Amino acid sequence: MKFKVLFAVMLAALLVPSGLFAGPGQQQGGGGAAVSVNEDGTVNNPEDVAVDRNKLVFWSLFSGGDGAWMDRIIANYNATNPTKQVQSIMLVWADYYTKFGTAVAARRGPDIGVSHISRLPELVEQGMVIAIDDYAAGARINWSDYTPAMIDGITFNGKKYAMPLDTHAEIMYINVDKLRAAGVPLQNNQIQVGSAAEFKAILDKIKPTLKPGETALSLPQKGDDPYRFWWASYFQMGGTPLVNAAGTQVTFDRTVAVRAMDYVKSLWTDGYILPGIEDHQRFFQGGSAALVVTGTWATGVLSSTQGLSIGAQPFPRLFGTNDAQWADAHVFTIPAKQSRSAADTQAAVNFINWAATSGAATWAESGQIPSNLPVLQSSAFTALPYRSDYARAASTAVLPSKNVHFGSFKDSMIKNLDLVWNNQATSSVAAQNIFDEIQSAINN
Repeated sequence: MKFKVLFAVMLAALLVPSGLFAGPGQQQGGGGAAVSVNEDGTVNNPEDVAVDRNKLVFWSLFSGGDGAWMDRIIANYNATNPTKQVQSIMLVWADYYTKFGTAVAARRGPDIGVSHISRLPELVEQGMVIAIDDYAAGARINWSDYTPAMIDGITFNGKKYAMPLDTHAEIMYINVDKLRAAGVPLQNNQIQVGSAAEFKAILDKIKPTLKPGETALSLPQKGDDPYRFWWASYFQMGGTPLVNAAGTQVTFDRTVAVRAMDYVKSLWTDGYILPGIEDHQRFFQGGSAALVVTGTWATGVLSSTQGLSIGAQPFPRLFGTNDAQWADAHVFTIPAKQSRSAADTQAAVNFINWAATSGAATWAESGQIPSNLPVLQSSAFTALPYRSDYARAASTAVLPSKNVHFGSFKDSMIKNLDLVWNNQATSSVAAQNIFDEIQSAINN
């Protein structure tokens, strides 16, 4: 807790350039509006933060443990004496796209944004971000430093609308001490799993060794993380994409979806997950869990936690013969804005290219898998602990559909899956609802 409060104070100092103390609570912003700053440094009303008109404003969503590394990248960039420095404002993750969309629609958004590649089609369709091709040469962008799949993900009608930053996958972390105490064999501080039965056998070894209030596997009963666990299970079972490549037909396999839901739910009903966990990453970080499935962004925080010995590996193979798992990617964007000079737009593109290349090694320290191939293949990256253990997750993961409606697809999946995890709907009803809601989305 002391670290989080200190982090909030340090970050808030960056958010309020007037020099006012900005710890958790209400602080004074630009034009006299109160700025609501949370304990983790995120801001509830970013539009009211006092900004330096001589800097480029960057709205960030990196509040999952990786925000501190992005702050370092920005500080390092500003120290290079660029034509325009960057001021970062970190939004609450759950509010980011709503706040971003509202501000950009009014053409009063930031100079620089970030997006998940899964949400980029929607932002492009709605005209919220601009193509950066005309500024690529000035920023010395080398597009050959990125995979064809990543370039395809940021390209629409022949134009590139974003700068790739990373691939972030849902992987497994282990508490080495707890697994050794349970007699679970480890190889390079990883568990060896080749099937769902083998995984549950490991969990069965762990359960008797736990203290009251501890859990074999840490996972919440709502939101993104159980959805990501289900996503990996669905595609390992041979599930088909949600829609066809053209986005005109629903190809979601309801039968496989039900099987995957039933498996994930069994982790609670069989007693492997303690019910009611809210922050599963913090639960693991505090030493109360043997295993946790969460994102690569947690590596930097977990590996630096005193008294916690961890291992990290890709999501385990539970079904079939493939290593499918959930992943998404972060990309930098240049939001559409009412008034921004070509020089400022060039300066913004200069920053996002620098952050994705010169800043990528720092970003990798957070745990993310850099999109920039020279950085990904560098000895500096492979020398980082754990990264080489799970870097292949970037190539085995099933990325979200490149579809303008994917945001609504995801909302539907999470909403209906949450009902299953909490015994409010059957798997078959949830699968049918997801199918129907995807169909409705692509028809509208």
